Amino acid sequence: MSQIKPLNIVILGLSITSSWGNGHATTFRGLVRELRNRGHHILFLERDVPWYASNRDLPNPEYCQLELYQSLEDLQARFTEQVRDADFVMVGSYVPEGVAVGEWAINTAQGVTGFYDIDTPVTLAKLAREDYEYLHPRLIPMYDLYLSFTGGPTLEKLEKEFGSPMARPLYCSFDPELYFPEPNEEKVWDLGYLGTYSDDRQPPLEKLMLDAAREWPLGSFVVAGPQYPDTIQWPENCEYIHHLPPAEHRQFYNRQRFTQNITRADMIKAGYSPSVRLFEAAACGTPIISDYWDGLDEIFEFGKEILVSYSAEDTLGFLIDLPEEERLAIGERARQKVLTQHTAAHRAQELENYVLGVLSSESSVLSANEEVELGS
Repeated sequence: MSQIKPLNIVILGLSITSSWGNGHATTFRGLVRELRNRGHHILFLERDVPWYASNRDLPNPEYCQLELYQSLEDLQARFTEQVRDADFVMVGSYVPEGVAVGEWAINTAQGVTGFYDIDTPVTLAKLAREDYEYLHPRLIPMYDLYLSFTGGPTLEKLEKEFGSPMARPLYCSFDPELYFPEPNEEKVWDLGYLGTYSDDRQPPLEKLMLDAAREWPLGSFVVAGPQYPDTIQWPENCEYIHHLPPAEHRQFYNRQRFTQNITRADMIKAGYSPSVRLFEAAACGTPIISDYWDGLDEIFEFGKEILVSYSAEDTLGFLIDLPEEERLAIGERARQKVLTQHTAAHRAQELENYVLGVLSSESSVLSANEEVELGS
């Protein structure tokens, strides 16, 4: 429990009620729950859209006040007072009409404002194309905080090129109460992959995993996630699962000998962009075979906590030749790493510290101004 004065927080996010086709919901669930555990009050505002309304796996979260709104006008009519009075207002990436929502939040809020970019490399690529779907460059200097799923050089870029007053990493995380080893779970697959289809991830998935499956008919493989086109030719020894709700993710990882991590092209280009799959799989003690990107070695130690593949042959080498004792040891070392650095509780404390830092600096400026006025 936090010893500080509880904060009144408003979050405008893509979704917390539905994990269908997005990684935002599980991120918000862990973060919001742990903020509540630290004593803070959270109002989560979510646009009511049909594709999430028909796929809600958490319609009534216990750890926050949830309100659905129908339109920008509905949002402004019902929640202006809450946004104005909040200590911290955070707008997430991919929020519908995000630019208008952000402008309204910034202009209305009297407390700290922040943009939580769960898609930073994608966002920057969109800005470069002058695609302002949910963020406009003019808003970046206006948010007090830019909280980013991507660390490293991207943070400096956000401050120096885009004028953010304070860009800080707020990586994804996992919930240790939901993700843990289940030693008695039967290993059904040699290698599995969990992720929504994307055009840029499919070629490396083919190269690193599906080609390995084709070269090793005796192996057993699985891919789980929505939106894969019917035209994909799955290997005969690769099972496809259309959608796997979060409640089944732990069992999914525990039933694999290894799990595959594939990174989106924009995130590879930016580097320093760990995905939640890395942390969830590691928490289950399932060894990870990943593609390479800059900064991955700052999250996990290569060869000790994670395995990096550049080809189907590399993947098969790990699957076939790695001794069982070392396979288990790699999984356990990765599990210990994420337990000490990457839980949702760690992220909640980091966010709290960022917000308090802004509040403290603003308080110092006010005090200094008052002293100047008294002195004059």
